[in-house]
Amino acid sequence: MGKKQENRNVPAQEISLSLPKGKKIYFLSDAHLGAPVLSNNRERELRLVNWLEGIRQDCEALFLLGDIFDFWFEYKRSVPKGYIRFLAKICEFTDAGIPVHFFTGNHDIWAFDYLPQQCGVILHTKNEFFNINGKHFLIGHGDALNPKDKGYLFLYKIFHNRFLQKAFRWVHPDLGILLAQKWSSHSRLENGHIEADSFRGEEQEEIVRFCRDTLSRRHFDYFIFGHRHLPIDLALTPGSHYINTGDWITYDSYAVFDGENLELVIQKQK
Repeated sequence: MGKKQENRNVPAQEISLSLPKGKKIYFLSDAHLGAPVLSNNRERELRLVNWLEGIRQDCEALFLLGDIFDFWFEYKRSVPKGYIRFLAKICEFTDAGIPVHFFTGNHDIWAFDYLPQQCGVILHTKNEFFNINGKHFLIGHGDALNPKDKGYLFLYKIFHNRFLQKAFRWVHPDLGILLAQKWSSHSRLENGHIEADSFRGEEQEEIVRFCRDTLSRRHFDYFIFGHRHLPIDLALTPGSHYINTGDWITYDSYAVFDGENLELVIQKQK
């Protein structure tokens, strides 16, 4: 792995968090709210909002690990319509002093200042290193971790190019969002089904290979990612675990850390 790739995916600086007794930290990803190929967007949003209300009393911090929206792009004076109930609930969290860490995924890359300014979230556009109660976490969405996937990394660079992002703002929102929905329908979601299959084996899982490669240079107690749409709790070594938070389409799954232990919770079975 080259130096540039390593620096982006394994940051050197840690963010320290302290978890008071009785409080917990929650992690979830891949709700894909507004996905045009899914017919239950309102129902899933309501399930997610109800779950957020249920955890609010003991939640010390909330981590949203990307692809919360199936598409998100902030124009100068407009944002995609919808998600009112979800965004209002996030505002309740931040207004109450509960930090919400929002990591951009490959479907909601184009989050800039609207969510931080209007909803109070802490925006992350790359993997981050957290020290929580003495445990070391590497947290991110989980895409663009394979340096050999040149095609995906090329698209990654295009979508993260500041000039092209600004140029896209000149496309009328009605057309821009339509184009994005067409792209999404040919991406991970197709005909209402998820392409995420069963566990492929450690050598075939890109995130697992990335975690093991990272562990050869630096210890982390927990690697927490989304993107895969499959809940995974894999012991990499006796002292290190890879957790994938799954999704809120098939599994309604999430991870929760109580200061000592991290648990992966699957509310629905496939």
